[in-house]
Amino acid sequence: MSNIDFIIEERAADIGNFLVGRLLPFRQKRTVGPFVFIDHMGPEEMGPDQNLEVGPHPHIGLSTLTYLFEGAILHRDSLGTSHEITPGAVNWMTAGKGVVHSERTPNHHRGKQKTLHGFQIWVALPKELEDCEPSFYHITAEELPTWKEADIAFKLIAGSAFGKTAPVPVHSDLYFIELRSEAATTATIGDGIYGESALYILQGEVKANGQTFGPKQLLVTKEAAMCHFEMGPNTIVYLFGGTPFPEERYIDWNFVATSKETLKKAKHDWENKNFPAVPGDNDYVPYPKPFGKNA
Repeated sequence: MSNIDFIIEERAADIGNFLVGRLLPFRQKRTVGPFVFIDHMGPEEMGPDQNLEVGPHPHIGLSTLTYLFEGAILHRDSLGTSHEITPGAVNWMTAGKGVVHSERTPNHHRGKQKTLHGFQIWVALPKELEDCEPSFYHITAEELPTWKEADIAFKLIAGSAFGKTAPVPVHSDLYFIELRSEAATTATIGDGIYGESALYILQGEVKANGQTFGPKQLLVTKEAAMCHFEMGPNTIVYLFGGTPFPEERYIDWNFVATSKETLKKAKHDWENKNFPAVPGDNDYVPYPKPFGKNA
């Protein structure tokens, strides 16, 4: 990656009863291609009395991608979906004009020692699809394209790259790829990707521009076509990006839109409980109060 534009350090962020490492948005780089939000969850060791409890909350104007390395999450949504995600599979939920979902520890993991580790990702929708009908898809680990080149094992988790396409029903030109090296090697991948690109180091080390980078660092390139770097032994990285949208995206809480008026309406609808309910999960996550305001 001889054209590194930004180096972003993972920052701690609180999502209720769970602490995550936030990668996007970043004040100097709000998006990478259509990706507007990425949280690295864990690895979090959770005792028998500790559970993930993210109650029903709304989304508009985006698709969510959940991908786990360890643990399990029970996803419920206002479409009537109830599905457990396990390591290596993909949960892909498109909010469109509005959806509500919850994420909790499955019952069979409660009362036990457990680990939760993975990614929570938001992908903005094209402007013409912001008001589409919501949908949910679950793609098993076995359905994702995998291949090996030299000393690097590739997995295409979502989108299209290197002449391959994952079965995740994305709505724009994007890619989310895992690269694993057993031995030290050089990755030259510019011919297989496009648009804006970023590289997240989960494990091991990456060398580029005469510098060495390690876990919890996100490298953002100026031009995807020039993307090449050295991977150390036993290194795992995630490459993501794609074609950016021409319009700016605004984010307010869990809402993404090209219009601030759309965000205001979503806030009003949630506060007045005009969103659909989640069958089997009757909790309600309130819109957050501005910092410093009293109840």
